[in-house]
Amino acid sequence: MSPDPGQPGSAVSPTPTITAKVVVATTVALSFISFWRGAAIVLSDLASTMFYVGGITEQAIGKSAPWFVLAVMLFSFAVRSIYMESCGMFVRGGVYVVVRDSMGPTMAKLSVSALIVDYVLTGPISVVSAGQYLGHLLNEISEMMRQDLRVNPHLFAVVFGVAVTIYFWYMNVKGIHESSGKALRIMQITTAMVVILLIWCPLTLLIHGKWDVPPAPTPSNLQFHEGSLGWLHGTFWTQIAAVAIIVAFGHSLLAMSGFETLAQVYREIAYPKLRNLRITANIVCIYALLSTGVISLFAVMIIPDSVRGQYYDNLIGGLAMSLAGPALLKLVFHIFVVIVGVLILSGAVNTSIIGANGVLNRVAEDGVLLDFFRKPHRRFGTTYRIICLIAGLQLATILLSRGDVILLGEAYAFGVIWSFFLKGLGVLALRFQRHDQEYKTPLNLHIGGREIPIGLIATVLMLFLVAVANLFTKQVATYAGVTLTSILFVTFLISERANVRKVRQQKQQKALEEFNLEHQAEVGAETVHARPGCVLVAVRDYHRMDHFKKVLEKTNLRRHDIVVMSVRQLSTGAAEYGLRDDQLFSDYEKQLFSSVVELAEKEGKPVELLVVPGVDPFFAMVQTAHKLQASRLVSGVSARMPSEELARRIGLAWERLPEPRHPFSLEIISPDRPSAFVNLGPHPPRLWPEDLDRLHELWLRLSEQEDLGAKLHHRDVVGVALRRLERDLNNANRAEVVEDMQREMRKT
Repeated sequence: MSPDPGQPGSAVSPTPTITAKVVVATTVALSFISFWRGAAIVLSDLASTMFYVGGITEQAIGKSAPWFVLAVMLFSFAVRSIYMESCGMFVRGGVYVVVRDSMGPTMAKLSVSALIVDYVLTGPISVVSAGQYLGHLLNEISEMMRQDLRVNPHLFAVVFGVAVTIYFWYMNVKGIHESSGKALRIMQITTAMVVILLIWCPLTLLIHGKWDVPPAPTPSNLQFHEGSLGWLHGTFWTQIAAVAIIVAFGHSLLAMSGFETLAQVYREIAYPKLRNLRITANIVCIYALLSTGVISLFAVMIIPDSVRGQYYDNLIGGLAMSLAGPALLKLVFHIFVVIVGVLILSGAVNTSIIGANGVLNRVAEDGVLLDFFRKPHRRFGTTYRIICLIAGLQLATILLSRGDVILLGEAYAFGVIWSFFLKGLGVLALRFQRHDQEYKTPLNLHIGGREIPIGLIATVLMLFLVAVANLFTKQVATYAGVTLTSILFVTFLISERANVRKVRQQKQQKALEEFNLEHQAEVGAETVHARPGCVLVAVRDYHRMDHFKKVLEKTNLRRHDIVVMSVRQLSTGAAEYGLRDDQLFSDYEKQLFSSVVELAEKEGKPVELLVVPGVDPFFAMVQTAHKLQASRLVSGVSARMPSEELARRIGLAWERLPEPRHPFSLEIISPDRPSAFVNLGPHPPRLWPEDLDRLHELWLRLSEQEDLGAKLHHRDVVGVALRRLERDLNNANRAEVVEDMQREMRKT
């Protein structure tokens, strides 16, 4: 702290303006979005399954498939609750961190390995499905135009998939990620397609006059073939009704893939965070139920049995061409369906690369991945080696699949179900280890003061049974999934051993945020994106952030922006060029602002981050508030300094600002003391009722004088009193005035 800058009554020497450059820190962690945009991002992955899950499921279990797809969509509400409970504890990092905190690092590495398998296969199945839709459309157009040109849909899907994957690989290396705005626009177009289908399909059924409802989802109606039973084929297990239902349910679970994106999006959901997350999750589940579930049902009811097998890899395309109406109108709608499919399915490729990159970066921060993979691109600054690894695995998958969507669907199911199960198991373990859940999965039984999470246990048990069933029935998925998961798991183990020293350090300190630093000559409206009237919060100790928490809780962002500043104190005479960038924003500032980001992120409110160098921290604070035209400066207080002393020093620093000085409020918040609130600069004083009574009594007495009369106002009384007080301070009555002031202060 600087020494007392002056004594009362002494001449106040002006303090020079800050000339050292300031640092504006930004991070994507403080970019928040609405629940609509959050839902659009999740649905860009989850809703894309409507284009291929119906055909994959029907080929595996028969014509009863739509009922199981609908059952999976209803079950998604239970899985939604698991993710909401995890997010409600603000467990950052998705499935990896949840499992690590609940069941240890070994299980965490296993779970993230399964999740990466999910991400690696998300891209290929999505883009190959898009290629299949496009290839079939080209053939249908050629046939209607009576042309002989035909393309092989499988080969076309491979070429298309490779091209799209390479495109998004390049975009991610450059760092141009799919924005929430683009995802929202894609989902708006997709919604138009879904609405048209939900209207046109019932009309078609009415026109045709027959409702060919799929067989009931009973064991007797299931039509398994050898490939869909795997190692259970020919065994007594398939004769058990419950086992048959679980196996069929497992073949349909692919419809629910994409929920892990909800955990990643939670960081970006705006205030009020948990309420908006609940709305986001409900939108996602209802949308998926209507699109994936209901449309799969309509496809079986409308597409004739004799030709539906031709459309297993482009079921909605077959549905479009089977609707009632003119052939040209159906072709136009089919083209629209394919355009929508290409948009949303191709977008899923981008989402998978971004998701895998984010997860592996989180793993690397924990010391479980070699720093070699995190080396930034020289030009773009992205973790291009991780991106190249993911894209390379996806390209290899596309080539090995030879454009077969059914085969990719079988393999894809492995990572989906095991990541769900391990996530659910981790949340269940945390239920007994932590008690700070803002949201709990419903159906909790309280017996003798203990809580038994019936709903959570039932959901996790169901996921486990389906995971085991898939392990024995999906041979391709088991071979591919176990192999790739084992390779990733061993890679993580080897990397962790190589990073043993780093892992020990990570256990001792929290992972810090990564900030983009922008160095500016001075503070101003152009430097910090904050409107006049913002709230400026000064922070310095990341262990004492209670004042910042209170500002986050009570500030309405529609009226006031929040700017968080830290003063980088300089020694007297330090010059601007004497500070390097790492000195202006050292590891301490990084740790300080990481704590700020975590609190702001949990509340879902964006803040601007600013580091201001200065010799006198008090003057740096008021000068920053002055330049930003802040309405309020908020500060905590050290244990060594009373709130009144801090307010006095900041007030004296305000007096040293050059004219004209911007008036603003100062609020000093401390958890163990009453908050102090004062106004800096000329302002109407807060008068006690007795002060107003005294002023009014003086006005009455003076207005009785004939030479004053009706022209006298209360302001005139105050003006005379202030001038007389000023005169007394400058003559022999000074001591008496000071004594009266001390007596008045003791009264208040």
